[in-house]
Amino acid sequence: QVQLVESGGGLVQAGGSLRLSCAASGRTFTTYTMGWFRQAPGKEREFVAAINWSGGRTFYADSVKGRFTISRDNAKNTVYLQMNSLKPEDTAVYYCASDRGGSYYYPNDYDYWGQGTQVTVSS
Repeated sequence: QVQLVESGGGLVQAGGSLRLSCAASGRTFTTYTMGWFRQAPGKEREFVAAINWSGGRTFYADSVKGRFTISRDNAKNTVYLQMNSLKPEDTAVYYCASDRGGSYYYPNDYDYWGQGTQVTVSS
């Protein structure tokens, strides 16, 4: 059974930083692209960042490019999202997900999801 467990969310002031972690188990982690998505109240789940199996390719939403960095440690079966220069509009529940083998941009491209971790940025 595949499990993804996020951690690292919290409350931070605008301009601050947080690092999210996602620990994976139950799947050959190194085979799959991993992604981060977020969902704010009343909004659809949106793509934030993705990283290919080796970590050699990364992809970002325009809204976070230059502020967020996705990385992975395959030895630890963990993917990270370093978030800097946080803004109030980054407030959302953040989810990590494991890609099903196609594209990386849409939620339907992923078949396993974590439970989410809340990130709140105060102004």
